[in-house]
Amino acid sequence: MVKAVLSVIGCDRVGIIAAVSGYFAKVNVNILDISQTTMDDIFTMVMLVDVSGATESFSELAAYFKNLGAEMGLQMQLQHVDIFNSMHKI
Repeated sequence: MVKAVLSVIGCDRVGIIAAVSGYFAKVNVNILDISQTTMDDIFTMVMLVDVSGATESFSELAAYFKNLGAEMGLQMQLQHVDIFNSMHKI
């Protein structure tokens, strides 16, 4: 299993989760866990996913979410779980 973390933040709008989960299903990425909340109009979401069966390379997945975030007015970043954990250790 190869795990990755997708983080999403920005103004809430209809279709964020649908856009993300729909693409993951299309490229055979399994969503292992999801945490999502909205505070006032600020949307935040973190997904833990298994990319080991993905039909796209990791760099293609990461680029897709960077571009999707820009199109939707959100910040989206996909990182390998080890890098995510290293960056967020106190």
